[in-house]
Amino acid sequence: MTAPLTPPPPPHDDSSHQVRQAPPPAGASEGGGYEQDGPGMRAEIRSAAVITVALALGGVLLGLLWWWLAPHVPLVGDEIAKSWVVYFKDTEGEQAVGVDGTFTLLGLAFGLVSAVVVFLLRRQGGVPVVVALGLGGLLGSLLAWRLGMWLGPESDVLAHARAVGKGVTFSAPLRLSAKGALLAWPLAGLLAHLGLTALFGPRDPEPEYPPYPQVQ
Repeated sequence: MTAPLTPPPPPHDDSSHQVRQAPPPAGASEGGGYEQDGPGMRAEIRSAAVITVALALGGVLLGLLWWWLAPHVPLVGDEIAKSWVVYFKDTEGEQAVGVDGTFTLLGLAFGLVSAVVVFLLRRQGGVPVVVALGLGGLLGSLLAWRLGMWLGPESDVLAHARAVGKGVTFSAPLRLSAKGALLAWPLAGLLAHLGLTALFGPRDPEPEYPPYPQVQ
């Protein structure tokens, strides 16, 4: 007699022990990364351009305030041997330092205000917004500097001294001795925006992990 033939065992079904992978979320590429949202980036660039132009035009207000609030540096002209010389009336005065200080303080205030406004309008931030904040502040400072000089007293001090006469006090041109004051607005804006983003900016969501497979 021959032994009865037994049928082969059925294949083991491991479907209950296999973890099904969820489909990749929308916007994810096959390599696991996320594709850049083209329309979103274009919108950020447009917003950055608007911010840059708005801050640059804000330099007009800064220039007017600087021209109005900056102290006047008194000068006196004198004619010696048929040639004119101009000197400070108050050699120990600090008006020249006050001119630079006024511009610096105004720049810091403008930087803080611009950072708060930009943060409230574009709370999600982004690299284009940060670049626009710094660039717009720098352009606004340059415009304010040139506008204040243009609105201030005549830049030709010798001609001005001849016009007012010998021994008559007149104001020196509105000049910025410390050119580093031009960076007060952009630096203050960037630092203030960084602080606001760190304190009140949106937080990244916690990553979601797949459930651990249960072995039956």
